[in-house]
Amino acid sequence: MTRVCDARAYARSVQHLTGTVQHYAWGSTRAIPSLLGVEPDGRPWAELWLGAHPSAPSRLDDGTRLDDGTRLDDGTRLDAAIAADPARWLGAPTAERFGALPYLLKVLSAGQPLSLQAHPSLAQAVEGFARENDAGIALDAPHRVYRDANHKPELICALTEFDALCGFRPLAATVELLRALTARGAHGLAPFVTVLGDGAADPADALRFAVGTLLAMPLGDQGHLVEQAAAACEDLDGPFTRSASWMVRLAEQYGDDVGAVVSLFLNCLQLQPGEAIFLAAGNLHAYLRGTGIEIMANSDNVLRGGLTPKHVDVPELLRVLDFTPLADPRFPATQVDGGGFSFTPPVPEFSLSTSPYLPANGPEIWLCTDGEVDGLRRGQAAFVPPGSPAAPGAGGTVYRAGIGIA
Repeated sequence: MTRVCDARAYARSVQHLTGTVQHYAWGSTRAIPSLLGVEPDGRPWAELWLGAHPSAPSRLDDGTRLDDGTRLDDGTRLDAAIAADPARWLGAPTAERFGALPYLLKVLSAGQPLSLQAHPSLAQAVEGFARENDAGIALDAPHRVYRDANHKPELICALTEFDALCGFRPLAATVELLRALTARGAHGLAPFVTVLGDGAADPADALRFAVGTLLAMPLGDQGHLVEQAAAACEDLDGPFTRSASWMVRLAEQYGDDVGAVVSLFLNCLQLQPGEAIFLAAGNLHAYLRGTGIEIMANSDNVLRGGLTPKHVDVPELLRVLDFTPLADPRFPATQVDGGGFSFTPPVPEFSLSTSPYLPANGPEIWLCTDGEVDGLRRGQAAFVPPGSPAAPGAGGTVYRAGIGIA
């Protein structure tokens, strides 16, 4: 496929976009500043948000500049621009279907592990948001769970080596690990070997009972079990070395939090650059270390189960979790003729691609992560309305966030 783009049409249709940085405590101090070409300031730079979520919207470069080239203001909020003229910025099909930009693009950089968490389905989010509104819980209250009425499926593509916990490991492998740890002195894990063992008629029910039991333990019992399990995980060799090693680190960081033991029930994997995982509703997960490009439905709903000082709602988490074992969390890329790759998970809100040869399917956000492409340098982003003749060219790597095809 031949890429054709008139330079003047490109300039008219591609608007530079300034994202919002989130300085969460678990963030890396260097990766995002390096991408943006700014000096680290000692703070954790956890996420760069590119999108129109009302809690942290990106801003369009209005082109208003002083004689010395300095931009006069911070630009127009993308969510405000879309609300004022949805047909222009989203296109009629996207505006009619979603009513807003349906995805949120992020750069996520974890210097420390994130909380053990999951995201609700659409029906759960609608019900939970209405329930908390009816209860009069402020949107910014620390104990608020549902901050909008949307689900949050997400995909993350690694830019560096990226460690993650993702989905429940198949039972046979988890039982093998727990038996090994019990033999090394973690006798508190023995009842869970029985629950998850050969007699488990339904793997999901067995996992639900085991995880619910762990999370409901009194704090003192949690601490004792975490101490036992961490000691047994020290220097464990074999197929579960990575899982055991991360359990020890989580125990060191969070002490009595039994979420460190729950981590032993989850797939523990290391993505290489270009590999991705897709997390559907109810997937229990925790990103542990590394930098990646993350795309999700336009939501900020997070239900936490541990490994965090933030609010934890165990009953609500158990209600939304999907306990079906997940054999392989990796989501395959599709190589595109002419160059680049794409990810098209089974959701309508988003897709992600690095190929200049795929036609746009509605409004797009571009992020240059390497080199310089058609006026976008490393770390710069742009919003591309639907119907634009623009397509990123050669000279670097541009991640393209777009509408899904499901």
